[in-house]
Amino acid sequence: MPLPEIITQIFKRKQKSYKMILILSLIEELRVTKQERVSFDRVKDRFLNYFIAEQERGNRVDKPPGRELWRDAPKSQLKDIVNSPVNALSHILFVNSEDNTIGFHSQLRSQLGEEELSQLESLAYDELGSYNAALQHFSLQGYLEKIMAEYTSAKKEPFAGHALGTLFRQTLPSELKALPFIDEQYKVQGSVGQGNWATVPWLAILDKRITETTQHGEYVVYLFAEDMSAVYLTFNQGVTVPIQEKGRREGYAYLRNQTHEIRELLSLTHMNKDENIRLMNSGLGQDYQVSTVAYIKYERGSVPNDEQLIRDLENVIEDYRLYVDTVTTTGNEANDEEVEILPQEAEPLKDEQVTGILHQIQSHIRSQGFFFPEHLIENFYLSLKAKPFVILAGISGTGKTKLVKLFAEALGATRDNGQFTLIPVRPDWSDPADLLGYKDLSGRFQPGPITKVFVDARKLENQHKPYFICLDEMNLARVEHYFSDLLSVLETQEWREGRITTQDLISPTLLDTLEDQETYGGLGIPENVFLIGTVNMDETTHPFSKKVLDRANTLEFNYINLEQYPDLGEQIEASDSPDAAELNHLFLRSDYLQLVDAYDVNKELVVRTTERLVKINALLEDIHAHVGFRVRDAICFYMIYNDRYKLMSEEEAFDWQLLQKILPRIQGSHSSVRRVLLNLIKGAIGSGAGVTVNIEELKEDATPLYMKWAAGQTPPTAKHPQSARKLAFMLRRLEEDGFTSFWLS
Repeated sequence: MPLPEIITQIFKRKQKSYKMILILSLIEELRVTKQERVSFDRVKDRFLNYFIAEQERGNRVDKPPGRELWRDAPKSQLKDIVNSPVNALSHILFVNSEDNTIGFHSQLRSQLGEEELSQLESLAYDELGSYNAALQHFSLQGYLEKIMAEYTSAKKEPFAGHALGTLFRQTLPSELKALPFIDEQYKVQGSVGQGNWATVPWLAILDKRITETTQHGEYVVYLFAEDMSAVYLTFNQGVTVPIQEKGRREGYAYLRNQTHEIRELLSLTHMNKDENIRLMNSGLGQDYQVSTVAYIKYERGSVPNDEQLIRDLENVIEDYRLYVDTVTTTGNEANDEEVEILPQEAEPLKDEQVTGILHQIQSHIRSQGFFFPEHLIENFYLSLKAKPFVILAGISGTGKTKLVKLFAEALGATRDNGQFTLIPVRPDWSDPADLLGYKDLSGRFQPGPITKVFVDARKLENQHKPYFICLDEMNLARVEHYFSDLLSVLETQEWREGRITTQDLISPTLLDTLEDQETYGGLGIPENVFLIGTVNMDETTHPFSKKVLDRANTLEFNYINLEQYPDLGEQIEASDSPDAAELNHLFLRSDYLQLVDAYDVNKELVVRTTERLVKINALLEDIHAHVGFRVRDAICFYMIYNDRYKLMSEEEAFDWQLLQKILPRIQGSHSSVRRVLLNLIKGAIGSGAGVTVNIEELKEDATPLYMKWAAGQTPPTAKHPQSARKLAFMLRRLEEDGFTSFWLS
């Protein structure tokens, strides 16, 4: 029996050799134990032992990051390394965190007998053999010529997962790091762009004592001409930071002065020391001319042999080493940059700590003199966890914006540290440029307010901090007009090397300059950013389309108790939970992007929830308001998180989801709308509230029903009291005005 296609494609996009070794280790353990699920720790041991054995045989293998020998890799690092291919293969593999086992997803197990496992094993060995063969036979000349021969045509092909991207980001850096004169003080990094093909791809060698980024400082870099006619080995300078800090004219002057001083200091033997480097016909060309200290040009078809290339590179690296030694020992302030310290991997909270954290947040909000209804904070948290876009709706002055600010503040995100941003929406916003940015008359990209936050949030030092963006009075302009790009990109979320990534937001046609490409290229929606829109529904605002409603939980703030007073005496109780203000973004980041990610462990809850939605959908179909898979998955995620953290009962949680994901879709004036509302309210009341809902008797006049909710009161024994109350108001509006909507109170 042939392997399922979902299996045969797993090595199409490689993460070094890790995927192949993980699959081979898993198959070995499955055969030994003859079980469907095996110890994840034993699979990790097999994974590690492969690399240790290969290194001891003298074979070249992918090295653990920052180390030469696999035997020296600590267990904490091995965990992160193994998690990378596990996440990449999450569509076929499942790890049960409770008993620490790993195996194939249940729907695949029946298709993988011994014959199929043998086929998969052979496939993994074949891929591993090809990968290792390329690793053993490195030719710099061959790779440079290959890039110049193939890059132009590659730019017409899909960017994601392309072999040239792997060559730049993994293979070439790994090979160059193996050269004896490039030791651990150097960082080797290659790029063909971030999300889109770069005009000028590059391969850089950076001394970590002065810089770890091509945006500033000095480094050695191979730069490929736009037309792929030549590649330049250069001693170069980063232009982004100097131009940002000093402006283009003064930035150019600074770079030219630096170039002059470096040329005076170093011999730069056999290198050209002029501005005749020609990479582009326009745009970034002048930046490269100004920033390049010296270069060697290799023309396509005439690249010298490996021996000459390595000799040239070693000479340039020696000059670079002398330069860095000089500036670091003399304390030259212009070049004595601090070494960038990469952040540690964020540690997720234990499930049992979440309740304590939410109590801390609620106590902080109350200490500021604000009080919100029971379970609203838990609901707000679960809504953000299910999807990083939430809408807060209601009349003016009910604390919508204040809730966002105080919730963020409790988690250490404030306006002062840049982690909380309030963006007032203007009525004249008509397209995404108002929010994302635009190209000005000089050809420079001018970032919009949300783009600035995204750029800051994706910096290495900030990537684990939660960022909150509050779009205040979001529907003063038509949301679909200015927010459409963000809504679409939000739907492209996917797991990549253990992080959630999206497609790019900024079109490459807007980014002409090198610094714009470096700053805004490949910019998606960072996984540590959470979007909240506040809306008022009145004559000055616009309604929402189902496209928007499908992608957000809508929390309503229409039921007000003016007799709630500040409780200034409340104290925050001590708990075993960490300080909320010190939490990383994983507290809020989604753990599931597709239902398959959560289905195996939460099957019964997912089935129960889906069965409820199937019944509701049967009612909604009559008025063309039924929901699709996106809404089903979002509701299931909400219910799973609630069950996992033990925040509310299952009925309370479903009440919130019925109110926030289903009812906002209902509007109209037909009798069919009345019938849907009556059927829904019958289900929301249930059998224990002492209220009988006779659909036929109430078709003409539902007054006896909705009058029971006068002054916003709801029978406490209703199955879903909040939804019942809202449905009663919608019925009342339908009878009094002949039209109803969730948004009319």
